[in-house]
Amino acid sequence: MDLPNNTILASGPVIIEDNKVLLNRERKSDGTESKFFMFPGGTMDDFNTTLEEVCKKEAKEEMGIEIEIIKPLRTLWINRPDQNTYAVLVHYLAKRIGEINPGPETLEWGWFDINNLPENCAPNVYEIINDFKNMV
Repeated sequence: MDLPNNTILASGPVIIEDNKVLLNRERKSDGTESKFFMFPGGTMDDFNTTLEEVCKKEAKEEMGIEIEIIKPLRTLWINRPDQNTYAVLVHYLAKRIGEINPGPETLEWGWFDINNLPENCAPNVYEIINDFKNMV
């Protein structure tokens, strides 16, 4: 199967501490504000880097933290109807190193109970957290 031309490749960490997951809402590159809480992460723009490097870079840019990647989680292919695009989302279970110091594009962030997620999470958050709960 060929991917549609309007497909992005994105990578980000899933950071869970004491049954709480780190999520944020951010300002997109076009200046609009995301209405969804998401895992930190972003688009792979340079295909000379690895998905793990993108994951670490995005954690640093959005949350001001270093991370240690523990293991890959499920990769999702999703339709993004609000943007008329598709996305391949690569998730990594990761450990936070350092204190949160959100970047300028982060509008709101927090630690959310994995059993009581906000209603305005991106759909992939629910799927990946359900996978995580079934792993432990």
